[in-house]
Amino acid sequence: QVQLVESGGGLVQDGGSLRLSCAASGRTFLVVAMGWFRQAPGKEREFVISTSLNEGNTFYADSVKGRFTISRDKDKNTVYLQMDNLNAEDTAVYYCVGAHSYHCSQYGCYDTGAYDYWGQGTQVTVSS
Repeated sequence: QVQLVESGGGLVQDGGSLRLSCAASGRTFLVVAMGWFRQAPGKEREFVISTSLNEGNTFYADSVKGRFTISRDKDKNTVYLQMDNLNAEDTAVYYCVGAHSYHCSQYGCYDTGAYDYWGQGTQVTVSS
C-alpha cells in the first residue's frame, strides 16, 4: 500500500501564502496521479488540484486557478501545493490524495471516489 503524509499547514493572514507538502511512501510505483482535496467546516470535501506524476498534466478547481500551483519531486516522492493570495474561503482541512487510475493522470479526476490513497489532513486557516 501507499502512505501519504501532509505537512505545512497553519495560520496565515488574508492575502498571504502557504506551501503544503505531501510525502508518499510504500508502494509508490502504484500511484500515477496525486493532488489535494479540502473540506471546510459544514461543507463537503472538494477537489482542489491534481497532477500526473509522469506527464506533468495539471488539473485545477476554478476557485484556485491563478492562485494555487502544484509541483512534484519524483526523487523524493513528494508533491507540493503552493497557495498564494489566500482568503478566508480557503480555510479548510487539506488532504493529499493519490490515484492508480491512468484516467486521472490524463484527464483529471474530481471525485473523492476516484482516489485510492488519502493523507490524514492538515489544517489551513486564513484570518481576515
